[in-house]
Amino acid sequence: MAQQMGNQPLIVLSEESQRTSGKDAQSMNITAGKAVAESVRTTLGPKGMDKMLVDSTGNVVVTNDGVTILKEMDIEHPAANMVVEVSETQEDEVGDGTTTAVVIAGELLSKAEDLLDQDIHATILAQGYRQAAEKSKEILEDISIDVDADDTDVLEQIAATAMTGKGAENAKETLSELVVSAVTAVADDEGVDTDNIKVETVVGGSIDESELIEGVMLDKERVHENMPYAVEDAKVALLDTALEVRETEIDAEVNVSDPDQLQQFLDQEEEQLREMVDDIVDSGANVVFCQKGIDDMAQHYLAQEGILAVRRAKSSDIKALARATGASIVSNVSDLSADDLGTAGSVAQKDVAGDERIFVEGVEQAKSVTLILRGGTEHVVDEVERAIDDSLGVVRTTLEEGKVLPGGGAPETELALELRDYADSVGGREQLAIEAFADAIDVIPRTLAENAGLDPIDSLVDLRSKHDGGDSTIGLDAYSGDVVNMEEDGVVEPLRVKTQAVESATEAAVMILRIDDVIAAGDLKGGGTDDGDDEPAGGPGGAPGGMGGGMGGMGGGMGGMM
Repeated sequence: MAQQMGNQPLIVLSEESQRTSGKDAQSMNITAGKAVAESVRTTLGPKGMDKMLVDSTGNVVVTNDGVTILKEMDIEHPAANMVVEVSETQEDEVGDGTTTAVVIAGELLSKAEDLLDQDIHATILAQGYRQAAEKSKEILEDISIDVDADDTDVLEQIAATAMTGKGAENAKETLSELVVSAVTAVADDEGVDTDNIKVETVVGGSIDESELIEGVMLDKERVHENMPYAVEDAKVALLDTALEVRETEIDAEVNVSDPDQLQQFLDQEEEQLREMVDDIVDSGANVVFCQKGIDDMAQHYLAQEGILAVRRAKSSDIKALARATGASIVSNVSDLSADDLGTAGSVAQKDVAGDERIFVEGVEQAKSVTLILRGGTEHVVDEVERAIDDSLGVVRTTLEEGKVLPGGGAPETELALELRDYADSVGGREQLAIEAFADAIDVIPRTLAENAGLDPIDSLVDLRSKHDGGDSTIGLDAYSGDVVNMEEDGVVEPLRVKTQAVESATEAAVMILRIDDVIAAGDLKGGGTDDGDDEPAGGPGGAPGGMGGGMGGMGGGMGGMM
């Protein structure tokens, strides 16, 4: 960036900086955004393919989940990262629809590129896109279907729809029942906090063997062999203090002049531990979960009393136990009373696929539950867990909002049709942007058809003619290739999944379109270039880093010698 002053050029930016502006900047950013969308497009829908991602340490992830793919891909381009953020927002807000959101964002950019070439200004595009997004929310609200929180069947259909196309699909009946039971169990007056549903994965067995525990499973064992394996009618004490002799805060020395004194000292320590255990016994507790350590001697006393104890439990587990059993977390053992105890039908140590775990079950109205997911291999279990995460998110969203939409590209087809009508009522150049937005939304049913191996044009024509006839619930059945009533078919998803996808995709596209200047402090790598391509300034094969510029001539030579 040089400004002419008299005869002297004035350098404002540093030499390393790179600046791309105007049309070039726009097209570079648009290309980056489109590339991200293209990378996940084939995973969309029930017949979407999976991606295998191998990271720098050789870890392999096989997944169909948009946000997981984009997170694992290690994307460097700043504009591409804006599109990745769309999927992360979608995941955090509603848990599903990440691929949809990214694909729409990519398509909005692609349509915008055509309009920019026709000299439509980016600001007008941005305005039109925003108007279209606002209108889309209204249209989607209009075609949504109300759902009652007690309607288990519909909730199970929603859970199953979120799993379709992921690795969990062949057991989606079983899993969607588990998901709905889990979410309804932890729902309380404040809504649904899915953190209270702990998802544990176990490699071994089949997906069908997954189960829901009305209570908590801990990846722990009892601390002492002589403790009982199981306790019925458990009275549970939760401690966030150690059952150990207290250390002095200051460095203290104890000088012992004869052996009796030492014995006395040790007896006193033992006495302290004995008192702690007596406090626990007096409270009536027969199961103890301790967040910190338990001294060997204390373990021995607890075992003598027939109390099952677990040490160093995670604080999240202790919180889950408090919610599940109704126990209070106590910091001082001497304060422990019968009122602080929680109850559980049984606390038992069981073997799960070769690992010992502690199960706290039989809890009345457990407000904290554990989903145990099984699968034949590590990769299968991981993918099932991702499907369940999405599924929990959509059921939670449905309970909070109470509105659903038909799936299978039905809402998008309806949106595209109504937005085209709306565009006619909006004058000026924004009309073109709104029409482009409508075309972009069509990418979803088109991609669903493509991924299912159907003819996208035939499918779109079928869908449009049905929607033109006023039937807004008609979508594409990827399995049969027919257009059917999605509501009757039980393919539904929460309204928020769609509104959030359209909203965040629009925001990202508008943000990228409005950038007309990219000034990068270092070397801005393009979409596909590799780190290895950077040549230092010292001619080809140049010298390392700092020796570049001034030693141009030598650079080549040194490069050759290295």
